[in-house]
Amino acid sequence: MSDSNSHSRGVSRRRFVKAAGASGAAYGLAGCVGGGGGSTATPTESDQISTEPPSSDVTVQLATDSNFKSAGDAIVETMRENGGLPDTVSIEWTAGSFESGDRQAKYQQLLNAGNTSPTIMMMDNGWTIPFIARNQLANLSQALPDSITSTVKEDYVQTMVATATGSGGDLYAIPLFADFPTIQYRKDVLREAGYSDSDFQKWATEPMKWSEFSTVIADGKEALSGMLSGSKSAQGFNWQGKAYVGLACCDFVEFMGTWGGSYFGDFDNLFGPVGDRPITVDEQQVVDAIKMMRTFIYGSEDPVALDGYEQISPKDVVSYTEEPSRKPFTNGRAVALRNWPYSININGTEENFGEDLGVMPVPFHTSASDSKYGPEIGGSTSALGGWHLALNPNAPAEKKQAALQVFQALQTDKVRLDMFEIGGWIPPIPDLINTEQTQQLDLIGRYVDTLQVASENAVPRPVTPVWPQQSSKVSQEVNASLRQKKSPSDAMSTLKESLNSIEQAGGS
Repeated sequence: MSDSNSHSRGVSRRRFVKAAGASGAAYGLAGCVGGGGGSTATPTESDQISTEPPSSDVTVQLATDSNFKSAGDAIVETMRENGGLPDTVSIEWTAGSFESGDRQAKYQQLLNAGNTSPTIMMMDNGWTIPFIARNQLANLSQALPDSITSTVKEDYVQTMVATATGSGGDLYAIPLFADFPTIQYRKDVLREAGYSDSDFQKWATEPMKWSEFSTVIADGKEALSGMLSGSKSAQGFNWQGKAYVGLACCDFVEFMGTWGGSYFGDFDNLFGPVGDRPITVDEQQVVDAIKMMRTFIYGSEDPVALDGYEQISPKDVVSYTEEPSRKPFTNGRAVALRNWPYSININGTEENFGEDLGVMPVPFHTSASDSKYGPEIGGSTSALGGWHLALNPNAPAEKKQAALQVFQALQTDKVRLDMFEIGGWIPPIPDLINTEQTQQLDLIGRYVDTLQVASENAVPRPVTPVWPQQSSKVSQEVNASLRQKKSPSDAMSTLKESLNSIEQAGGS
């Protein structure tokens, strides 16, 4: 039942460039959130950071997540050996919450207060633009040498660059890594259920239909139940359904995208213009996507259940974020998991599943060729995730000088590839994702073919200055329906009204 024509739309580079060009439209209303973020003035000598390495010891505070902090020694080692990071520059890793929205709020608090620390902040590509619009980040086009900023603009994943760029085209952050979610699964369990290595090989690059996927996982859940001992109960397919930023930016983008649905219709509308684009969340394909999600959770007992889909997800998915969804899978209680590449590096270790960890692209219902908004919307869909590094404009001059050395070291290909191997952090450069070299990387190299398919089918969230407000409304309404508090059609009708109100206020 796999559709070999659906897994690679062959337009990723065009879509990246098109989205980057559209980012300016989203910024026509940046003043509505209190700032410009669009200076194109010629840098003055006082704007530019010295490119000379610090002559004395300087410690840079880099705000990140717990995964980066735990791998900090290995990252610094490759930055020194392969990226030329001077011995005079040290990095102090400060780990914030793993949940993106929590870190967004923390950064806003720190920057509003004018704090000089942290020096560098790891920012979600989904909410960097509002910080730019509020003039809260250093303008890197003015502060850094052209050798750094021009490389970013020319070689990096352009949708990510678009989410780090001001209305005038200046760069305010540098993509650190791209994220393309996939479905991880237990090969050993599915072998027990009657599937074979030939199936696994096909699934690695040929997305299957959601209906077939639910059958496969239901078979696996039954097999896993027989393999577990004691009071442990088997779970089928884990994902992230909590009312938080990850549902709006990512899981729901994927579920509705694979049905041919979209927040704002055509792909061209994702980046604006705010207040002058259609709102399409109440369309049937979006409503049906939620019905399928509910069928996965509640099965045929749900009043809106769809025929042809199995009950494969635990009721707990309505409260899951990334880590709570991962742990039951890693602990051997689930068959499949939708998550980011960092968790591949956890689950694929020998102490966990080793080569029995399988990875496949996100399944689909409506092919890109049959989608109302195709070819960009429809077919297998991976939410474009990823994180940037932004510079605190309040940091002292000596910290900024050391930060430049950090940015420079991270632009080295060898450092990018080492980070890919260390933590599954995908290089934000398309040409570095699937190569002979990356295929040889320990553990993550087994899955670069799948990650390449995911990258070709990546869809960004609709990042505009008003997206943070809209995101909260999306997650609230979708989660309410997932918890059976609202029907899918009622939830999407309410959501359309909320998104429209925010659009009109943003466009005033």
